[in-house]
Amino acid sequence: MLCSPQIPLQLEPRRPDRFEDFVVGPNAVAFHAVQQLLEEPGGILFLSGPQGSGKSHLLNALCHAARHSGMAAFYIALKRLPEEAAAGLEGLQTLDLVCVDDLDHVAGNPVWEQALFRCFNEIRDAGGRLLVSSSQPLSSLPIQLPDLASRLAWGVRQNLQPPDDAGKLEVLQQRARTLRIEVPLDVQNYLLRYGRRDMAFLLSALERLKDAAFADKRKITVPLAREILGEQSGGADAG
Repeated sequence: MLCSPQIPLQLEPRRPDRFEDFVVGPNAVAFHAVQQLLEEPGGILFLSGPQGSGKSHLLNALCHAARHSGMAAFYIALKRLPEEAAAGLEGLQTLDLVCVDDLDHVAGNPVWEQALFRCFNEIRDAGGRLLVSSSQPLSSLPIQLPDLASRLAWGVRQNLQPPDDAGKLEVLQQRARTLRIEVPLDVQNYLLRYGRRDMAFLLSALERLKDAAFADKRKITVPLAREILGEQSGGADAG
């Protein structure tokens, strides 16, 4: 596990997402902007969109692409960190790319805002790249530190749209290929029709289907999907 120099703060991309696995749909402009950040030393990109629109996927994918190009790149999920972890943002200016997920979870917290402002300044001054995500647009965040909002506003801002039903099926199919499982179309349609319609829930249900099928040595069928949906009370973070 790679860590920051200040505290044991995990900075690894937490998922094996790749650009080629992302279902672009109506988000071609934002998708291209994320990819283009690799060619822009000192660039800042603010990516907003509702849960399930693919923000975390793109942040993780950019980290993996940067590392493949020989860059030092790290991913930080703010909603998974306690306030004391803010000190771990010091020293990240040595990196080529920092991807900061879930800014909305700490907006309004003075400790985090001061730490992020210093971190973002250091990264930009050193020529590093910065990708920040939020479920809300920058203008809607309750940021209390004007300098932080101003610094983020210097960069490019893009908004992601959640997929429509056809896009959701495509995402499920792509994730099934990544998981190396066969999910018949009738099962996919059943999940979409009877499950919660957000991608976080649907992808979590797919993971549970895989686990149940492997554990019980069963095929993935509509009856198994019915069992899973009966047990499922929440969804995993799809980003």
